[in-house]
Amino acid sequence: MDFATPQKRPRGESIVPMINVVFLLLVFFLMTSQLTPPEPIEVTPPNATGDEGPPVQLTLFMGPDGGIAFRDLTGDAALDAYAAEGTGATEPPMLRADAQAEARAVARVLKNLAARGLTNVALVVAPE
Repeated sequence: MDFATPQKRPRGESIVPMINVVFLLLVFFLMTSQLTPPEPIEVTPPNATGDEGPPVQLTLFMGPDGGIAFRDLTGDAALDAYAAEGTGATEPPMLRADAQAEARAVARVLKNLAARGLTNVALVVAPE
């Protein structure tokens, strides 16, 4: 019988520090990345009651001063591009106007869009 003490196996390297570093990098990249492009004009929509509608990619932005933006275009060029893309859309395109924008300015934009052939536009509002 062999009563000698068995040799200890060499202990492997711990991967816990590597997991910690990968986790910290993941958190860093998630905190510093932008998942959606920023809106061209900061808009606070008016409040309304009711259900929320389906999200639509085609959105025209109107600032509190009446400025219009669509993607990287502003003014009449934005209205032209928006109307051109919105006429063939299956869902109604969205107008995201600021709550501080004058009703006359919103009505003027809707009239300009109707003149360009886009008659069905949904106004984005925030639920109360």
